[in-house]
Amino acid sequence: MQKYIIIAIDGPAASGKSSVAKRLADKLGFLYVDTGAMYRAITYFALEKSIENDEAAIINSLNSIELSLKYNNGITRVFLNGEEVTEKIRTPRVGAKVSDISTIKEVREELVRLQRTMGENTNLVVEGRDTTTVVFPKADIKIFLTADVNERAKRRLLEFKQKGVDISLEEVAENIKNRDKIDSGRNISPLSKAKDAFELNTTHLTVEEEIDKILNEVKKITIKKK
Repeated sequence: MQKYIIIAIDGPAASGKSSVAKRLADKLGFLYVDTGAMYRAITYFALEKSIENDEAAIINSLNSIELSLKYNNGITRVFLNGEEVTEKIRTPRVGAKVSDISTIKEVREELVRLQRTMGENTNLVVEGRDTTTVVFPKADIKIFLTADVNERAKRRLLEFKQKGVDISLEEVAENIKNRDKIDSGRNISPLSKAKDAFELNTTHLTVEEEIDKILNEVKKITIKKK
């Protein structure tokens, strides 16, 4: 049995993974890792270099990319080659392309390697698609969050509005549906629910209600660890 506790949270886009993972990490005093931000950073890099449609160029660029996450005061700050790109990666432009770039085998292998090293020396709350099935298949607790597509679109639209991004609910919903299709249908690490994951539909739940349910699962694990 591993020394540290790893809580992996999986699920489709805008199902509430980030909000729950951040609050949970704060409550437990665990390190929070947003794996989706890492894929967004690679996507942002590709878009900035105008190589987003050139798989070979993206693969060749991996050795020249230095990626790091710093979690401070409830915010995961993302650094790409020394530049903070925390806000730059959270745009519709990046969101529309991230699933495509996430299907590249070499990209996933490199980021999974980085993610696993983070779980070797500390208690961890990690979220993102495939964290429960590929990145941490032996995580102590696996949570699979789901929510109605329309509810997910409303949540993502609110995030965009708070950042001053002009986009319609219909566009957001279509983007999410496309991401679901790509994420679930890709050959490399497709989105799927782990057999031993605790599934939680968040459509009609507040974040605090979600956390309370997850903490009940955490208590079971911590008792076993003692």
